[in-house]
Amino acid sequence: MNDLLDRFRNGDRRALARLITHVENETPTGRAAMRELYGDTGRARSIGITGPPGAGKSTLVDRLALQFRQEALKVAIVAVDPSSPFTGGAILADRVRMRKLADDPEVFIRSMATRGALGGLSRTTGSVLKVLDAFGFDVVLLETVGVGQGEVEVVREAETCIVLEVPGLGDSIQAIKAGVLEIGHIFVVNKADKPGADRVVEQILGMLGLNPTPPEWQPPVIETVATRGEGMKELADQIRAHWSHLDEKSLRRRHIGLRRVADLGEILKGRALGMISEKILAQSGYEELKQQVERGDVDPFEAADRLLPFDGSEDWRLP
Repeated sequence: MNDLLDRFRNGDRRALARLITHVENETPTGRAAMRELYGDTGRARSIGITGPPGAGKSTLVDRLALQFRQEALKVAIVAVDPSSPFTGGAILADRVRMRKLADDPEVFIRSMATRGALGGLSRTTGSVLKVLDAFGFDVVLLETVGVGQGEVEVVREAETCIVLEVPGLGDSIQAIKAGVLEIGHIFVVNKADKPGADRVVEQILGMLGLNPTPPEWQPPVIETVATRGEGMKELADQIRAHWSHLDEKSLRRRHIGLRRVADLGEILKGRALGMISEKILAQSGYEELKQQVERGDVDPFEAADRLLPFDGSEDWRLP
C-alpha cells in the first residue's frame, strides 16, 4: 500500500483510480488508505447536482466543468450511475456523454454504481470524494442517479446542492416537493428554450416563497440551456456566491465537522454490524435455521429472536 500511496501523493492518476477502486470495494487497502489520507481532506469545494431523469444533469455537469476549467481550476467528476443488473457495476452512461473533458489532464471522471443504495448515491461516495479532495482537486462535481424525490443524501456530502428542473415533464410540482426543495441551494431550470420554462421558474419561486422564515441564503433560480452552454457563467457566479456565504458564516466549517461526525457513526455502525454478523454466523444451528425459514417451518421473526434475542427494549444481548 505504501507504494500506491506514494504514487498517489506524487500525482499519479493511475494510482488515484486504483485507490478509488479499493475504497469502493472496501478492501483492507482502501480502509488503510482512508485512515492515512483523512487529514488531507477538507480543501476541495464540492457541488452536488440532482434532478429527475432527462433533466440534462450530465450535460450541465460537462458544461459546468468546462466553465471551471476556464478559471484554471482542477475538476473531478463523480457520476453515480444505476448498477448493472448483470455485473453490479456502473453502467457508465455519464462518462460517454462527457467526451469533451476526456482529454483534459486536469479533469478526472469517475462513475460509481449505486450497488443497491438509496438516496441517489453509493454507500462509499463520501469516501471517494475525500480521496479526490486529498489528491488536490479544487472542485468536485457530484452527479446523482436521477431517480426522483428521494435524492436528498447529496446534501450530506456536497456543500452546494443544485436542483435541476426542466419543462415538459408533467407536473413539475411533483419533482420539487419538500425533500428536494429543502436541499437546494441553487435551482436550475434547464432547457429554458422550451415552452413552459417560465412557468417552472414561477412555480419554484412560489414554493420558495412559502417558507415562513426566510433563510439567510435565498436560493436563486437560474435558467440554462446546457447543450449550448447558455447560463453557465451565471450559474458559476451563483455557486461562488454561495461559497462566499458559507465561508462568511462559518457554515462550511460546520458542514465539514458534521460530515466527520457522520463518518464516525458510519465506521462504528459498520464495525458493530460486522461483529454481530460474525457472532450470528458462528452459531452452530444457523444453517439449519435458515433452511427452516426457507421451508416456512419457522417465521423470520422467530428465527431472529433465536439468533439475536431482543425484547423491544434497550436490553438486548449477543448470543
